[in-house]
Amino acid sequence: MKIAKVIGNIWSTRKEEKLRSYKLLIVQPMNVLTGLPDHAPIVAADIIGAGVGETVLIVGGSSARSAAGDTKVPVDATVVGIVDDQELHPEVLQKGGEEE
Repeated sequence: MKIAKVIGNIWSTRKEEKLRSYKLLIVQPMNVLTGLPDHAPIVAADIIGAGVGETVLIVGGSSARSAAGDTKVPVDATVVGIVDDQELHPEVLQKGGEEE
């Protein structure tokens, strides 16, 4: 899973039949540690009703198709959750996540 920010919508009147029931969003993948953009924006199928400005969880590849409910749906990314909050523990990050 990755964290992304919803930055827009996509509308398409002509598309693959299997995509007809999906809302399509433009999402900007984010670096979970810095909160800064990480990679170029992508298009994701939205199965949960996310909106512009929300931080979301996305999955890709076969997980995206499975989450969409049909492994034959032509999607590379699917929004599977809306992030309410997150908490990072700096003392763990400074140690590199290693136990003492």
